[in-house]
Amino acid sequence: MKALYKSSRAPGLELIDVPEPVTGDHDVKIKVLKTGICGTDLHIESWDPWADTNLHPPFIPGHEFVGRVSEIGADVTSIKVGDLVSGEGHIVCGLCRNCRAGRRHLCMNTIGVGVNRDGAFAEYVSIPESNVWLHPHDIDLELAAIFDPLGNAVHTALSFPVVGEDVLITGAGPIGLMSAAIARFVGARFIVMTDVNEYRLNLARSMGVDAAINISTDDVSTTMKKLGMKEGFDVAFEMSGHKSAMPMILANVGHGARIAALGLPSEAISFDWAKVVTHMITIKGIYGREMYETWYSMNSMVHKGLDVSTVITHGFAAEEWEAAFALARSGNCGKIILDWS
Repeated sequence: MKALYKSSRAPGLELIDVPEPVTGDHDVKIKVLKTGICGTDLHIESWDPWADTNLHPPFIPGHEFVGRVSEIGADVTSIKVGDLVSGEGHIVCGLCRNCRAGRRHLCMNTIGVGVNRDGAFAEYVSIPESNVWLHPHDIDLELAAIFDPLGNAVHTALSFPVVGEDVLITGAGPIGLMSAAIARFVGARFIVMTDVNEYRLNLARSMGVDAAINISTDDVSTTMKKLGMKEGFDVAFEMSGHKSAMPMILANVGHGARIAALGLPSEAISFDWAKVVTHMITIKGIYGREMYETWYSMNSMVHKGLDVSTVITHGFAAEEWEAAFALARSGNCGKIILDWS
C-alpha cells in the first residue's frame, strides 16, 4: 500500500510502498478515504526538538481520518465490513488507576496513533475495535475526517459552562476556530478571538465571532469597551501555545474566571500567579478528548446543526502531500484534507 513514511530522525517524509497493517483478533482494518493534517504532523515532518525528544521512527504518521472498514478481527462484534468510521487516536492501557476509574483520557500509558504507532497517512490503518467511531452513512466525508480535532475543540469549549458568558479565545488555528463555533452554538454571549494571521482572523469573522483582533496591532481591552463589557471575560480558551497568550488572558479576565488551555508552548511561560490566587481563577489543561463522552457530545451537536465546515479550506490528493504540508505550515489556510481514495 502507499503510505507517507517517517523513515529516520531527520526532516521530511516520503510516499512509498509498505506492507498493509496486520489485523489482530480485536482490531479493525480501515480503507482510508480522507485524512486531515494536524500540527503534530507538521512537527513530525519538520523533525523539530519536540519530535526528536519524543518520537521513534520508523512509522507512518497521521491520526485524523475517515474510511471504510475492510477487515475485522475474529473477536470484533460491534463493527462490520463496509462501515464508515473514524478513530479515537489515543489507545489506552485499560489497567492504570485512571483507566480503571473510567478516566481513560488520563491514562499514563497512552499510545498515539500516528505518533507512537503507525497511523492513517496510508491507504489502510488498523486500530483496536474499542477506538473505532461509527458514522452514519450520509455524513460529509471531510467533516468525518476531522472528528478528532473537532473533539479537541469540544473538550476545550465544554470544559466550563459558557451559556451567557463572555469568551476570549487566543489562537485562530482550526481547533480554535471550531471552539468558537461550539461556544456560539451552546449560547455564549460575546466571543472575542485573537491571532496575528489575517487569513485566519477573517475565517473567525466568517464563523460568527463578535470580534477578531490582530493582537500585534490591536488591544483586547479596547474591544471589551466597544462591546460594553465591564468585568472581564468569564471564560478563556488558550489555543495558541504562544508565550504571550496566558499573560494577556490573565490581564483581561474577571474574578472567578475559568481558563481551558490546549495550546502547547515551546518554551517556559511566566505570568501573574498572584492574580490566579487572588482572583480565584481556574486553569485546566486539555489534551485530546474525554473518551468517549466528547465523541458523543460532538456527534450530537453536529447532527443537531453545529456547522464547522467553514474551517475546511483546502483539499489535495495524497500524492500532493508536499504542497499540502507547505500550505499548512504557512498558516494561510484552515483545515487541509488529503484524499486517499
